[in-house]
Amino acid sequence: MGASGHAAEPEGNDATDPDLLVAKWLDTDLDEWTREVVRRTFDPEAGSPYWLSRREQLGFDPYDITRYEQLTAFGPFPLADLRSVDPADLVPRALRRPLAGRVWDTGGTTGTPCRVYYTPAMLHHRAVWRRWSFVHEGFAPGRRWLQATPTGPHLIGHGVWEVADLYAGLVYAIDMDPRWVKRLIREGRPADVERYTGHLLDQISDALGQGGIDYLNTTPALFSALCRRSPERVAALAGVRLSGTQINAAMYQDFRAALDGGICGISYGNTFGNAAFLGLPESGGPIPYMPNYPQVTMAVVRKDDWRSVVAPGANGQVRLTVLHDDLFLPNILERDQAARHLDAEWPCDGVADVRPLQIAATAPEGLY
Repeated sequence: MGASGHAAEPEGNDATDPDLLVAKWLDTDLDEWTREVVRRTFDPEAGSPYWLSRREQLGFDPYDITRYEQLTAFGPFPLADLRSVDPADLVPRALRRPLAGRVWDTGGTTGTPCRVYYTPAMLHHRAVWRRWSFVHEGFAPGRRWLQATPTGPHLIGHGVWEVADLYAGLVYAIDMDPRWVKRLIREGRPADVERYTGHLLDQISDALGQGGIDYLNTTPALFSALCRRSPERVAALAGVRLSGTQINAAMYQDFRAALDGGICGISYGNTFGNAAFLGLPESGGPIPYMPNYPQVTMAVVRKDDWRSVVAPGANGQVRLTVLHDDLFLPNILERDQAARHLDAEWPCDGVADVRPLQIAATAPEGLY
């Protein structure tokens, strides 16, 4: 790894090749990467103001952390802090102030959202992994896309840039506010939920009706609604890419059938980190995903003991750790459950059969 604290990347034109760059990342030693991120985060002069303020309360010296498994010493990350802390304080002072760029939201289903700042390097990492997925799922560059996902403060809306700049696409987009739908659900207003969903489908149909759009990027729930309302428009697409937490193997096969030969790519994740779809196993079974390593890692832990990783194939709660050079968020306990999945090419665990940990009217999944 380079002295700048970034995982090694190919130089020159090779840096644009997702396979070469991902191969470099997958070759990263996770323990070494952990040490590097922790030391950068807790550097007394150039570290993260947020983490340096917490250092005395940790009960151990962060510099004693030498292996990835030892990150459990930090305990579950208090997501409530991300609702009140200045996002810039999570970023090491090694980055020149004032910071410039975007602050993104996540959560906010039942209250104030969590907010994090993404550096250009973090956005590039996410985009390269997404581009790698495009290549491996069969999406062609230089095509027309319709982005029908959450917009505004939601990082998934950044997919417009990823498609346009990294995959030479021409991108159409619609407006979508997922929190409004969740609020309507919590307030017991199903008729208004249907009206808003219809409003989104009207926007999608209008764009598709102009013709020439090859691929649609949206959520499983919204795509299901589009399949019911306009099956002929779905069948005319060359492919769809879906992001969300509620898609199983049966739904995936139904979507493939609705596309009439078109590509169906999927991903799992949120603002903190994503995981790539590896394709359905030949033997069938749950849908597997592997995280955008090494800056994003996942584990499946017992629901009654977040430190204990379950056996391969067993079900548990998803635990996510963010290990970007400039954002350290250990042990995020997600609102999702999954089966532990292993892949020979990944130095960390993945997940399969992802679904909500619990479904409640007070914390609905909405259009995801």
